[in-house]
This record gives sequence, C-alpha cells and structure tokens, in this order.
Amino acid sequence: MSSLLIIEDDELLRDGLNAQLARVGHTVTTAADGETAQALMEKHRFDGVVLDLGLPRISGLDMLHWIRQRLPALPVLILTARDGIDDRVQGLNAGADDYLTKPFDMAELQARLAAMLRRARLPAFGGTLEVASNTTRRLRVDATLPQAWLGDEALELTQREWALLSLLVTHAGRVVSREDVLATWQSEPGDGVGVTSNALEVYIHRLRRKLIDSGLNIRNVRGLGYMLESTAA
Repeated sequence: MSSLLIIEDDELLRDGLNAQLARVGHTVTTAADGETAQALMEKHRFDGVVLDLGLPRISGLDMLHWIRQRLPALPVLILTARDGIDDRVQGLNAGADDYLTKPFDMAELQARLAAMLRRARLPAFGGTLEVASNTTRRLRVDATLPQAWLGDEALELTQREWALLSLLVTHAGRVVSREDVLATWQSEPGDGVGVTSNALEVYIHRLRRKLIDSGLNIRNVRGLGYMLESTAA
C-alpha cells in the first residue's frame, strides 16, 4: 500500500490511527509533534501525511507551510477538531489536499486517504494529453512516459500501443495516416523496424478493445488512416 506519516499529539488517537491504517496494509510512522515530524521527513520518504492542527512546539499550519516549501507534491490530509468554515478555508488555502474534522468515522478517513493517494499517483495535468468523451471517464496520456489512464484506472499498454494512442490523442478529431504512425514508431529506437500495415491493424484492434466503454472510438477512415473520436451519446 502506502507509507504514511501521522502527526498527532493525542497518544490514544495516534495509536488508534496507527493500528487501523496498518491493518488495511499501510506502513505507518507516527510523530507527536512537528519537530519530530520534520526530522522524520528529512530522513524518510512518505506517500502521504495525516496532520493535526493543534500540535505543540510547531503549529499544524506552520508544519503544513514547512511541508509545502520542501515537499510541494506530498499529499496532506488535515485531521482536526477545528470545524469552523474559516478553519477549513485556511487549511485548504495553506495547501492541504483534504480536511476532516474530529470526531470522525474511520471508514470515511480511510476512503478520503485512498482517494487522496490515488489522485497523487496520477500525472500532473500539465504533463498529460487529455481528450473529452461522452462519459465521465476521461482519457489521459502521459506526454513523456508510456502510460495512460481512463478515469483513475491505468491502461496496460505496450510501448507501441502508447505511441499510437498518444499520436491519436494529440490529433483527436483529425485523421492520422498510416505513414505518420509508422514514422512515429520508427522514431523509437528499434521499435518501428519491420512493422507492416497488417501489424498496424492488429495494434488498432488492441487499442479499440482497451477503449471499450470509454466513449471514444478509433475510426478507420478508408484510404486515409485513423481518427480518434467521441462516440454518439
């Protein structure tokens, strides 16, 4: 699962969170104050943080500012008794990814953590190509890595499939010729050598199957090539 740091000065709650989150598979480290937490984060990598605001020595908000200065992408969930709207706004504006008030339901905390960690594993928007469809499962293709997602679900793609999908997404709504696809594959060292038109049809068929229920289709434009388009609602 994930490596989590819990920063909470209430020993009973801290131990309870440790036990419950470890039970569902997370690796959990705890700190009772900000100084201890800072020392831990200087030495270890964490996938997410559960942060109390009412900490001794260093306040939770100061701790959050410290995290954002050094680890801007680290997901942080504030868990606090401060339930005022102003407190929520202040925490979120300071850089928290989520905000949950005490008392809380453990199932909700686990669900919020799972969602926060899932979002953090997705590539940054600026590094992706995205295409709209008539469903809520948007297709995103990483512009630099052989990875793509339908909604939150990663697609299993070979290097050639990713290169083909990336090209189609880049030119969504326009025809991409067979020659353009083969040229793209040949730009990858050793990857486009010996690829035939029949082999290309096999890759197109594979991608169509992986895009089922996405609201997208790869249309064969006779004599010209292929087009990625949204299917009818």
